[in-house]
Amino acid sequence: MCFWTVRKGQVAALAMALAYAPTAWADAEFPFESEMLLDARPLPGSKRVPILEILSSGRATIDLWCMSGGGQAEVAGDGIRLVLGRMQEQSCTPERRARDEELAAALSQVTQWRREEDVLILVGPIELRYRLSTH
Repeated sequence: MCFWTVRKGQVAALAMALAYAPTAWADAEFPFESEMLLDARPLPGSKRVPILEILSSGRATIDLWCMSGGGQAEVAGDGIRLVLGRMQEQSCTPERRARDEELAAALSQVTQWRREEDVLILVGPIELRYRLSTH
């Protein structure tokens, strides 16, 4: 095998890798301005699942199982910090209120994020998976 044949193969492999690189980098970007739904089934008797949206300004909109409100997010590299603001409670069963408290605590403790295609994974003591909305 001659040197030129090996070199051409390496160039072709490099060109293919570079062609796919923007897609991989785009997947790694934080999904600002996107509505994200908690990867969970709705609770019995409801169609609602928690939703999170974080704007590039850091402002966050947070909908839990039955409470909603705002907050602030700081995203730097693969680090993230969420501070929940005052939450408005809608009519809520004790079970949903307890789930809201658990989810609010988990969101307040996230320290890192990663993205796997259309899923944002928030990492803390508990991993929270949010799917990017398609509508």
